[in-house]
Amino acid sequence: MADVWQTPLFRALEEPATRLVGDKTGKAFEALGIRTVHDVLRHLPRHLMSGTETTDLSQLMDDYRRGTSDDYVAVVARVASMRQKGDPPRLRLEVRLTDGTGHLDVTFFGKKHVIDYWQKLLSLPGRGIFAGKLSSFRDSPQLAHPAFVIETAKGLVGSAESQRVARQVTRSSYVGLYPQSAKLPTWTISECAELAIEHIAGLEDAMPEWVRDEADVVDFEAACRAVHIPTSREEHAAGRRRLIFDEAFATQVAMAYRRQDARLHRAHAWTRRTGGLLDAFDERLPFPLTDQQVAVSDELFADLARTRPMQRLLQGEVGSGKTVVALRAMLTVVDGGGQAVLLAPTEVLAQQHAASVRALLGDLGAGATLGAPEQATDVVLLTGSTPAAQRREVLDRIASGEAGIVIGTHALLERRVEFAELGLVVVDEQHRFGVEQRNALGSRGDQHPHVLVMTATPIPRSVAMTVFGDLEVSTITELPLGRADVSTTVVDQVARPAWVERAWQRVAEEAAEGRQSFVITPRIGAKDEAPGASVEETYARLSAGPLAGLRVGMLHGRLPADEKADVMRRFAAGELDVLVATTVVEVGVDVPNATMMVVCDAESFGISQLHQLRGRIGRGSHPGVCLLLTSAAAGTSARDRLDAVASTRDGFVLSEVDLAQRREGDVLGRSQAGGRSSLRLLRVLDHAEDIALARSLAEKVVERDPELCDPGVRDYVTQVEQLAEGEWQEAT
Repeated sequence: MADVWQTPLFRALEEPATRLVGDKTGKAFEALGIRTVHDVLRHLPRHLMSGTETTDLSQLMDDYRRGTSDDYVAVVARVASMRQKGDPPRLRLEVRLTDGTGHLDVTFFGKKHVIDYWQKLLSLPGRGIFAGKLSSFRDSPQLAHPAFVIETAKGLVGSAESQRVARQVTRSSYVGLYPQSAKLPTWTISECAELAIEHIAGLEDAMPEWVRDEADVVDFEAACRAVHIPTSREEHAAGRRRLIFDEAFATQVAMAYRRQDARLHRAHAWTRRTGGLLDAFDERLPFPLTDQQVAVSDELFADLARTRPMQRLLQGEVGSGKTVVALRAMLTVVDGGGQAVLLAPTEVLAQQHAASVRALLGDLGAGATLGAPEQATDVVLLTGSTPAAQRREVLDRIASGEAGIVIGTHALLERRVEFAELGLVVVDEQHRFGVEQRNALGSRGDQHPHVLVMTATPIPRSVAMTVFGDLEVSTITELPLGRADVSTTVVDQVARPAWVERAWQRVAEEAAEGRQSFVITPRIGAKDEAPGASVEETYARLSAGPLAGLRVGMLHGRLPADEKADVMRRFAAGELDVLVATTVVEVGVDVPNATMMVVCDAESFGISQLHQLRGRIGRGSHPGVCLLLTSAAAGTSARDRLDAVASTRDGFVLSEVDLAQRREGDVLGRSQAGGRSSLRLLRVLDHAEDIALARSLAEKVVERDPELCDPGVRDYVTQVEQLAEGEWQEAT
């Protein structure tokens, strides 16, 4: 991969971390999502120890009770008291640490001579750094057998491994305390960061000097030294800002070149045709379009009529009618003799879209069959599990142009799928696809199709500017008339078990009234590692217990495709009273008769997921009820998350809460845990000014260097594109 980098700095940064730290330490770093030298340098201290400063133990206790503390922590405190307990050979040393206001208990285990030695060290006056796993003992947090170092007037003393931090203390006024793990203590991370700094020492900064001057940031090597070996807090802050700006600049300059690239492409102009398929469809619609649906449709029609490819993001509240708006755009293209694709991230969603589009079109989607209207087109579905014989038939109908509307999953991205004249690509649930994926269908031939991406996960403006900066944005917040209200209640299944039983009674009552319910679980089977109830166990328990006598179905991602399709068909047709499912029903499932949802172990889900799931009910005229069953205690971050969902149905409000609680990569879709993310430091809520500045400078970069000749800038773009490409390959 070294040959893709234009500058010595990026060649050094993108080397595997194992080349510097060895295989064993490199493997420990991988558990933190750190794989390259660059990743090591961007793993910043969470806290700087200085002077007589100690850790705020009261805050640590609050974080622990709320469930927001790290599993492994490093604290700076003084020893308040200690005592030996137990009898040989099972001895332990109980130590109480204090910061002057709060306390934390620490326990060491060992033989008599070892315990005596540790007690002697811990009796020395001075502060200590204690690093280890935070666990619970008698409902209180404690550190069990941590590594430690004591700062005395004569220097640092402590466990042999801890002595490594001494070198940093002698060269810096501060000691950085890093996010760590059991196999990777804070002093080891500090040592590795120093190795990484020496690895890039003397290499020229890749960011153009004029960009650094206008952004008022220090050079890259100085920034790394400032954050890992600071001599002042001001120096540390300046270094941190440069590394944050690096991420903003990389993202924005990549987006700026994508926008320029899109402007250079040509597309077929599709104008609305009077008396065509779209007019026939509008005449048959059984409901009036909302004002916002009409306004957004007009934006799409205007984009489609241009010879520059449309690049638009349509975000809308759950149930706001985005599919109808997208279908009207697709019919405009079909009217002109082109084809339109609707790309969905899962087979269940693709099948639902196919069923919905065919239902909306009626015989207008029957193609050249006997009795179909003259304007009718063919609607086909292609997924990874489409049988071979049917697949060949579908591919033929796509290649011939007979199929005007093509709906499918990643299977549509395969090169063997050939179109007669692809005019529009609609990507649903954009956050499940990378930029490279959504562009895959648009990079065939001289003319590019128009692209519309949709999401029912509201995107805060700061996120839209950062991650969807190459797209124009349209928004629908208005719900169609006649949609029922949905009430949401958090049910503490530990404190109020009777409420759980009442939930199942309520499900039975809904069935008795002829209405249907969802029961959602976070995992599929008992052997899955994910926490929470499983769909298989819940299905068996409810079918034989509280919901015995009801028609209960089960749906999850491991079922064969034909079985999944049959279960959804039966539920949509009213042949099932209750559907026990995983999050495969999170998006796109439209069953207006479903009025109730019970989410088991709701703390296992994120805010956006819960908002999406709740959107599956209340889609008809009957009011909906959503019950969030949880064992999360009041005051914990998990419970706060559920309370936020229960307090509002406004997805845009919830998206801001979600963004404040979670990493950007997670909010935008696939979790980056264990993988690399271009947004390791950048927080789009906290760093909006840096993002806006980076966007402005990125536009100037493109104006000065439209051919992307600057090697440093090219490396920034390559970095972002490689990450996107890696996500695409992983997803497909």
